[in-house]
Amino acid sequence: MNTHTKEQFDLFLSQLKETNATLDFYCDFKKIHFNVDSIAIKLNQLNYLIGQKDLDGAIRKLWNENPKAFSIMEILIAVRTSDNKKVIIDNGHIKKINDLLYDVESVITFIHKTGLDEVFQNKQVKNLVDYVFGVETGLDTNARKNRSGHLMEDQVASIFKMADIKYKQEVYSTEYPELVVLGEDKKRFDFVVDAHHCKYLIEVNFYSGGGSKLNETARSYTEIAPKINALNGFEFVWITDGIGWLSAKNKLEEAFYAIPNVYNLTTISEFINRIKTE
Repeated sequence: MNTHTKEQFDLFLSQLKETNATLDFYCDFKKIHFNVDSIAIKLNQLNYLIGQKDLDGAIRKLWNENPKAFSIMEILIAVRTSDNKKVIIDNGHIKKINDLLYDVESVITFIHKTGLDEVFQNKQVKNLVDYVFGVETGLDTNARKNRSGHLMEDQVASIFKMADIKYKQEVYSTEYPELVVLGEDKKRFDFVVDAHHCKYLIEVNFYSGGGSKLNETARSYTEIAPKINALNGFEFVWITDGIGWLSAKNKLEEAFYAIPNVYNLTTISEFINRIKTE
């Protein structure tokens, strides 16, 4: 198999894109709406507390009507129940925030200690459904890292479809007995393209920023590529992009020389042409 030259690597680096984000990358409003809608009834019940002068009395009254309304109050301080966040309470003990929402006195303490009492009494918010929509929008930014990886997969899938390249997505190494050479750990490939004379096992990723993950990715692929390429009828393909690689270009360069099939979003057309001319 052909190896790369220094000139090819320099060209590869010059082609790396600053971002692969589209406008729908930043917020998943369908998910945000679903999250808010699932607790909207309880939020509307909690709206009763807004503007109450005797807040503690209002809390007790609402508690007597429906104590379950308070079970979702973590989201009002931008914490999810599933996060199992813990805090130190007055007696020095550590408790999960969620555990403070199951008796009325603890709820009153929660509201006062978090500062929600002023928010409610001073009408700093008008409607908790709208308020939580904003909270969910902020929390959704934490999911962008995962969406970035999926976005690259979606882009590559779209390129394959436009080129009429048949592929399978998210394929585990256990589907191919020959891949026992990779060890006992089950490996998942982003794509497999079953061409006429070869099965291409493909990994894709995009890095707009640096970090230790890039070095680990390059090292991992440098190790598994020769094992796969040594098998009759298999080749490893890595499609990667993003200017984050500029912070880890030494490791990328090592991988670029060790892995014959390395492409970015600019050169992926070369891989497409190769498949079609087999």
